[in-house]
Amino acid sequence: MEPQLEEIREQQKAAWNKFSSGWKKWDDLTMDFLKPMGNEIIRLLTLKDTDVVLDIASGTGEPGLTIASAVHNGKVIMTDLAEDMLEIARENAARRNIKNIETIVCDVCELPFADNTFDAISCRFGFMFFPDMLIAANEMVRVLKPGGKLATSVWNVPEKNFWVTVTMGAINRNIDLPVPPAGSPGMFRCAKDGLISDLFLLAGLKNISQKEVASQLNSKTADTYWSMMTEVAAPVAAGLGKADEITREKIKREVYQALDQQYPDGNIVIDASALVISGEK
Repeated sequence: MEPQLEEIREQQKAAWNKFSSGWKKWDDLTMDFLKPMGNEIIRLLTLKDTDVVLDIASGTGEPGLTIASAVHNGKVIMTDLAEDMLEIARENAARRNIKNIETIVCDVCELPFADNTFDAISCRFGFMFFPDMLIAANEMVRVLKPGGKLATSVWNVPEKNFWVTVTMGAINRNIDLPVPPAGSPGMFRCAKDGLISDLFLLAGLKNISQKEVASQLNSKTADTYWSMMTEVAAPVAAGLGKADEITREKIKREVYQALDQQYPDGNIVIDASALVISGEK
């Protein structure tokens, strides 16, 4: 891998490990938020009871743990760059008495598995962070068995994801952040219609489908929303980290005002939209 891509990978690994405690704290809320996308991924994989499944960018465990619950006589290998996130996944598995899993710290661009190993592959919200998405897709296809299915989710356009833009918009208005190069890893990198489908085609997949899936971030209060976003969202924390105390308070005030305007009844339940894409080897 090129040095520049390795640098991105190492930065991401450090960031996810750093924010793992926040993900653990807010696991119930975030997993409820992301469940519709995971459910659609699982539906598209049409799993059999004996399947051996690879879950990439597993984070704190989903949808890998739910898949493991479905493949009683199979197994799920859960991978992530961040060991601290996988530690939480193992804790969640133990709490739910799910034993047919294994966790491996590895890079999706260099998967440590033989060709044609897995019956299915899931990847919920990983692609937009991969240093080289085509290398990642090629690696997934390499380790997927012929006839096996790959399904992933990515965030849809900013206009349909106020839960991100309300905070990042306020940060960008108040802090002069450097503009990342086009195509750099980021939340909306894969939002363009057909981008992942075309990538899957290039990687050799067929029977490719794309579906929009809606969800809601049920934070209920502005305080809960703000605490969650500042403790799990690396771009938010990084942006706020470049601001002085007065600017941070101004950003927070603007976010609260925008939420109050959008949800005058005080019940902060924010719509979100993702794309779920699948293909077959």
